[in-house]
Amino acid sequence: MGEFIKRWCWRFIFICVYGLFIYQLWIFCHVLYWNQHNPTSSAFMQSQLNSLREKDANAVLRHQWVSYEHISNEMKKAIIASEDGKFMQHNGFDYNALQNAFEKNLRDNKLSVGGSTISQQLAKNLFLSHEKTLWRKAQEAVITLMLEKVMSKRRILEIYLNMIEWGNGIFGIQAAAHHYYDHSAAILTAKQAAYLASMVTNPRYYDENRTSSHLLKKSEIILKRIPSAKIP
Repeated sequence: MGEFIKRWCWRFIFICVYGLFIYQLWIFCHVLYWNQHNPTSSAFMQSQLNSLREKDANAVLRHQWVSYEHISNEMKKAIIASEDGKFMQHNGFDYNALQNAFEKNLRDNKLSVGGSTISQQLAKNLFLSHEKTLWRKAQEAVITLMLEKVMSKRRILEIYLNMIEWGNGIFGIQAAAHHYYDHSAAILTAKQAAYLASMVTNPRYYDENRTSSHLLKKSEIILKRIPSAKIP
């Protein structure tokens, strides 16, 4: 009986490891594909669409892909200045930012700061839920490594700007530019870019509170950082 249980335990472990391997391979194949082809949706976009459709069965997301060349350089600089100042230098992880975030969260006794890079945020948005679990963070790290190994910084930034949320049902910089300024992402000014970049941390709230003092103050800070930001 003991030998039988032991044999089935090993089989169960093998099935779990094999299943995990297949899942990682599935993700890696998507990363390879998206290096050459533009993603049309993400795990986070689908999650938000499901939430919207709980209130309105006909709800749709506003999302339109725009190429890297047709996004203003001011917008690219603003998002880096806001979200990941060392984007061009790190390999997917900003260890100083992670340490600072850990120390602040420890002082505040809550998870108020993440310290995630643009690559980490993209990994989470494309494939994962926003639950704060150790498994999710571990999977995020694995996907981040995949993105950094397969894609150029330019491609990572292009996909990121096209897939992140900018309001209630608003995804991607082209939809955001039209939603807030009624024109293309290609002609966003530094001031407009700074404002949009400052919304990324809480886009649905700021969509409803566009004159928030915190939003405007953060926008001014980002605007000052734009000239020194480096982009691919």
